[in-house]
Amino acid sequence: MRHIAVSLFIVLSISLTAAAQKKPVAFVNAKIIPIVGPQLDQGTIIVQNGKIAAIGDSRSIKVPSGATVIDAKGKVIMPGLIDSHSHIGEPSGGDASSPIQPDVRILDSVNVRAASIQRAQSGGITTVNIMPGSGHLNSGQTLYLKLRDNAVKIDDLMLYDAGGKYLGGMKFANGTNSIRAGGGAFPGTRAKSAALVREQFVKAQEYRDKVRKAAGDASKMPPRDLAMEALVELLDGKRTVHFHTHRHDDILTAIRLQKEFGFKLVLQHISEAWKVADEIAAAKVPASIIFLDSPGGKLEVLDLKAENGAALEKAGVLVGFHTDDGITDSRWFIRSAGMAVRAGMSREKALYALTMGNAIILDVADRTGSLEVGKDADMIVLSGDPLSVHTHILETWVEGKKVFDRSDPKDYLIQVGGAGAASDGFIDTDDYDGGND
Repeated sequence: MRHIAVSLFIVLSISLTAAAQKKPVAFVNAKIIPIVGPQLDQGTIIVQNGKIAAIGDSRSIKVPSGATVIDAKGKVIMPGLIDSHSHIGEPSGGDASSPIQPDVRILDSVNVRAASIQRAQSGGITTVNIMPGSGHLNSGQTLYLKLRDNAVKIDDLMLYDAGGKYLGGMKFANGTNSIRAGGGAFPGTRAKSAALVREQFVKAQEYRDKVRKAAGDASKMPPRDLAMEALVELLDGKRTVHFHTHRHDDILTAIRLQKEFGFKLVLQHISEAWKVADEIAAAKVPASIIFLDSPGGKLEVLDLKAENGAALEKAGVLVGFHTDDGITDSRWFIRSAGMAVRAGMSREKALYALTMGNAIILDVADRTGSLEVGKDADMIVLSGDPLSVHTHILETWVEGKKVFDRSDPKDYLIQVGGAGAASDGFIDTDDYDGGND
């Protein structure tokens, strides 16, 4: 009977074409968790032209004449999930030529047709920070994407600021990942790692000074240096440093570098955050954490605790969650909130970390992360409470368009895995009976 009810609900929430988006869509009688503002136990949300046009109590909000009405009674609607650290889309960053490669762009290596992107949609993820790997002190520029439907090129997913520049940060790392025994171009110790990073920032400061002194005079400009240009963007606050770091001493090294050079910093992973939560709070640096890290063994995560979220919340740190997909499969991302609450984090802040917290971390909080009038209609429809292990993501909507539908056999197969949910992006359902479990 449960599957029949789900199927009837999905039939009502039919797919809409771009042209039909001019016609309002009203989800009524849903439990709505807007993240910002009080929960609505019987709420209505109206979507038009990819934006949230109205949200409120179903008993008082007026549904526009001619709107497509979807009765979501018994369902929960909340903002789409935001992943602040992922590797979906088969990206690659820096190579073995040097430990610091800020000129490398993940933009040039993402496969938008990879099945991992579809899996992320099925996990309710609507916005994501795609990162290069962590085997370098600096492995290149990251990319913030909206997981829109039917992308055929990377441009179809990219986010831009008001000036037309695409959004993304830069990946740094310390600890054992970037250390190579025997010296050479790569560091052999933690101290050398920090020295190499500091050296490059000093060079970037000098490069910026030369550009400023040239004052637009081409004859006085230094030779163009793509790596230095990218680091100057960090110095000027135009990009955020996403710093892969685990041990408490490595965390403090990242904060020390931030204080010295003034770049915007997000701490990623921070397995030993519970040891230095007050220091992180004092630095006013946000943190993106994960609950399962490096299964199979990495000494740096030996002291990883599920209580990290609670410790950081108590200290007053802005917290987001991430998957590091494929460390944690994107389809299980929503479970991060439940694990955090089980370990002492508040329900409110755990759900905030999945959504608005990460929106702030990625500088996109003006357009997504909460269900508010004027924001993008990025949302997920759930079968029950978001913290319950029995809850399924039924639908994922990005900018008012449905990009995942659990009742569709192909989408269902992507969500539950198994034969056909292939990594090459080809979903074969010829022999699939469409049954739900």
